[in-house]
Amino acid sequence: MVFKYLTLGPLSVLYGLGVNLRNRLFNLGILETHEFDVPIICVGNITVGGTGKTPHTEALIKVLKNDYRVACLSRGYKRKTSGFVLATEKSTANDIGDEPMQIKTKFPDITVAVDADRVRGIKKLMQLPEKPEVIILDDGFQHRYVKADINIMLVDYNCPIYEDCLLPLGRLRESLHAKDRANYIIVTKCPPNISPIEKRIISKHLDLRAYQQLLFTTMKYGDILPLDGSSHCPITSKGSILCITGIAQPAPYVEYLKKYSEQIKHIAFPDHHNYSDSDIQRILQEYAKIDNPNKCIFTTEKDAVRLKLCNLPEEIRQQIFYIPIEPEFLTPRDQLIKNIYDYVRQDKRK
Repeated sequence: MVFKYLTLGPLSVLYGLGVNLRNRLFNLGILETHEFDVPIICVGNITVGGTGKTPHTEALIKVLKNDYRVACLSRGYKRKTSGFVLATEKSTANDIGDEPMQIKTKFPDITVAVDADRVRGIKKLMQLPEKPEVIILDDGFQHRYVKADINIMLVDYNCPIYEDCLLPLGRLRESLHAKDRANYIIVTKCPPNISPIEKRIISKHLDLRAYQQLLFTTMKYGDILPLDGSSHCPITSKGSILCITGIAQPAPYVEYLKKYSEQIKHIAFPDHHNYSDSDIQRILQEYAKIDNPNKCIFTTEKDAVRLKLCNLPEEIRQQIFYIPIEPEFLTPRDQLIKNIYDYVRQDKRK
């Protein structure tokens, strides 16, 4: 641990100086922040990976899409394209990235686009024949070239930002002061039975400003779904599971699968992993090693959109399943949703 601090500590200090300088330039107006003639809601964090941005983005889409033309703009991390790409019914995870593809699959009627340059991306969206009435930025908290009207910052319950350090020593992309830009802070992945006392302790550590609201969510798992859309999961308590993940923090998902089987073999790939032919061969070999006729493969919803593109034998494809997740609020969400709804309705600019 001492060696880690001695080697990474100085780099973390230099990184922090660079980030703080950048933020100061924005605060002074030297770096320009662009405002747009459309309500913009930003969902993001100040840590690397795994706070639940996409499920929370989907939760907002679900409540807004019935009354407004919603667009979701993301970077499209690890896609094989560049520039601005508008999702269509023919798009794949290679075109727009796994998380935007997941969103487009769930909500085919909304506009989904990707662009690393968020300013350009918003301008392109506003040039569409039916321009959006509200834009949600998925993972846009650090993109300060865009002025969001509402900033929602997510904090992982299991990795509190007030106990973390800046990169590369820790997981923070910005210092704790960055949280002051948020209108709402949501502590995600909480245990369902989190106590009121623990909520108060977390609130005290976060040191909220008067204009900020704090909410808590846990992750709710949905029904088991097949990769191919038709097969039925055969797993029983005596069955075996090969779990394939390419997400930042797979441990909670693997733990949840234990409700279906204690016999779990886990293969963990990096977050946003693009599966190669050698990866598929490894998966097939590990699956073949499982000496149990009652066996199947489980993956995450995000991994499923990438595995659909892979060259998998049909008999294996029939044995792959995933479980969607969505946030469940442990504090009343009504005020958050009402405030967003009211803002979009009252401040929708034409």
